[in-house]
Amino acid sequence: MNLDGVSKHLLICNGKTCTKNGAEEVTETIRGELKNLELQKEIHTTKTLCNGQCKHGPIAVLYPQGTWYKEMNTTKSKELIHKLKGNDNVHLGSELYYHDGKTFKNQKSE
Repeated sequence: MNLDGVSKHLLICNGKTCTKNGAEEVTETIRGELKNLELQKEIHTTKTLCNGQCKHGPIAVLYPQGTWYKEMNTTKSKELIHKLKGNDNVHLGSELYYHDGKTFKNQKSE
């Protein structure tokens, strides 16, 4: 796989609990929107197994920004991809963690 030109990587949890909560639909929506907006060469996706945040799932993690999005659904998935088209730091109001350049921070503690 050639990642030349890829600027963002979305890790989409498809662990058991996230899958029960709609992770496959989230994955299909994200990948469909990337295709519709012709962003597959800029944003790469990877389905993962459990990311350890089951009670907040489905989870999507954006790199290199280090933002963890919780409770993803098809609506939030479409919004995320549309916002990523022109922006690196996307806020959906469902951020669980973000990276401040040194460590991960819990969004609720802010």
